[in-house]
Amino acid sequence: MTQALRHDAMRARNLALVLGAVGARGSVTRAALAEMTGLTKTTVSKLVGDLIEGGLVVETGAVRDGERGRPGVEIRVSGQHVAALGLEINVDYLAVCVVDLARTVRLRRTQAVDNRAAPPVDVIAQLADLASAVVDESVEKGLRVVGGVLAVPGPVDMASGVVHNAPNLGWRDVPLASLLRLSFPVRVENEANLAALGELWFGSGLPDFLHVSGEIGIGAGLVVRGRLFRGAHGFAGELGHVVVSPDGPPCRCGGRGCLEQYAGQDALLTAARAAASIRSATDAPPAAAPGSAPARSAPARMPHREAYESSSSSEMLLPAQQGVSWVLSRLREGDENVRAACERAAWALGVALSSAVNLVDPDAIVLGGIYGPLFPWIGHMVADTLKDRLGQMRGAVPPVVVSRLGAEAAALGAAGQVIEQVMADPAALLHT
Repeated sequence: MTQALRHDAMRARNLALVLGAVGARGSVTRAALAEMTGLTKTTVSKLVGDLIEGGLVVETGAVRDGERGRPGVEIRVSGQHVAALGLEINVDYLAVCVVDLARTVRLRRTQAVDNRAAPPVDVIAQLADLASAVVDESVEKGLRVVGGVLAVPGPVDMASGVVHNAPNLGWRDVPLASLLRLSFPVRVENEANLAALGELWFGSGLPDFLHVSGEIGIGAGLVVRGRLFRGAHGFAGELGHVVVSPDGPPCRCGGRGCLEQYAGQDALLTAARAAASIRSATDAPPAAAPGSAPARSAPARMPHREAYESSSSSEMLLPAQQGVSWVLSRLREGDENVRAACERAAWALGVALSSAVNLVDPDAIVLGGIYGPLFPWIGHMVADTLKDRLGQMRGAVPPVVVSRLGAEAAALGAAGQVIEQVMADPAALLHT
């Protein structure tokens, strides 16, 4: 029995070794795999055969392995059979995507819905319906969805799948993992962490960076040497609740003056609409053209609180894309007041990020979510604020760049986690 267990463990390790090598190289012959892994050619051929039978790799054609010898047959990861499901619950939308093992997005679905204070059971039921429809469509395409990860905007207990506190949803201690029942296992993870992993695997691929998810809430995910940093209890990255002004407006988290009250989606749209309704923004610092340095006096004082008071109007229930599209249209039309409102939010973001940089020293800062489309108007203000606050202590501050994934980052990162699990332990999948 012990010998059989050892054999199974060694086979599982070798399957992961071979599949990982194929994934790392893109395409490779059996002979090259034997050289890369240190396994015998016979062992590699047997393992490759198992992976082909399981639909994880595929032969793509003959190539000459060097100048001598017979042509070899290239092996690459197959995207035709195995797939992963990424799911996301956010404040004003639900999203699902299916990504195959070759990391190609095969299906995407987004449903605009107001989830604020909605009963978790109702939200999960809607998400389950959306996910089931997408899984059925995947099956029609010949794909087998083997697992899923759910992104939620709040701290998550990774072991139990319980969301401890999602203030923008109004949820506390919700056992999401046990509520969502699909035909395969689904784990629950923090949205900002998954967005950072999405950027790592599907975006820039930078090995060291701080990713900022700009939605109604603001989260951050820290990637260090290609690995996500979670903190001692998995709750790292709550950038939205870094205090920008101790006497600022109250936040849903119970604190005051949190970054979300100045640069979150609701706060930014409220300020932009208020600015657009008046002829001149006497409270605002002088507006600067995108790319130019802001006036030195701009970072010296807190933006006036009135521009950021919470709004209970129905406008705040609009999907994010609608609100941000409106802001973008005003910016393109040259509305100086709206631009000033966006720059005030960008300044607050820069203030919070300066604390994050001092604490964790990231190599780069990647702005995602709503900050992506707004980047031409806010990017330089964020960067200049960082330079203004950090320049005397550092020779250089981290560059501020934009993510090209936008609102899809978290769902992609969720699916990517499943793919990483398959690549790390293909034997578990082959046994099912």
